[in-house]
Amino acid sequence: MGEKITVWTEADDPVISFGVTAQLGQSAELTLVDRDAITPETVVVLAVDAIDDRIVHRARELGHAGCSRFILVTPALDDDQLRAAVEIGICAVIERRHATPRRLEQLVVKATRGESELPTTLLNLLFRQVSAHERDRVPPRTLPFAGLTTRETQVLRLVADGLDTDEIAARLAYSSRTVKNVLHAVTTRFCLRNRSHAVAYAMREGLI
Repeated sequence: MGEKITVWTEADDPVISFGVTAQLGQSAELTLVDRDAITPETVVVLAVDAIDDRIVHRARELGHAGCSRFILVTPALDDDQLRAAVEIGICAVIERRHATPRRLEQLVVKATRGESELPTTLLNLLFRQVSAHERDRVPPRTLPFAGLTTRETQVLRLVADGLDTDEIAARLAYSSRTVKNVLHAVTTRFCLRNRSHAVAYAMREGLI
């Protein structure tokens, strides 16, 4: 068995904290750690009703320490909460009622692979939020938008459909490494945060 994935949880309710911790503890692939044992490889699971100032501050603290893998477990998420989630770099969102031990484990494993998982409805909201965010806060890009290659378009469309790296590789007859390289190239070229941001950007530009 390989090295276990370290996970740290943050919750705004002791009962919720106990429940999420118990669910994560059932996985043989994961190990729960205290805050002082967090490393850049640690996946942070935020089980909160809302992303308030305290959570934003905590996420930024962890981000400064190199931690970038955040999963949000929440009852619901509206437009304002989604924008907050994007701001702190959430890579996956799951409603609390769907947060079974197996689903949480899957999301944590995906996060360690650099993969994101957002429901389609939230991806559509992300598209609108990214558009407004870039208009208001991001300076003009140093390079003109040059479009996407056929391969990049195919990959992003499948990401938008909810497929993970291995599923995309199987669908397109590529290796998983090729899919990861394609996504890395897109996010790097257009100064984007992650694959969800890349999908939203491509949607805004009318490319997918």
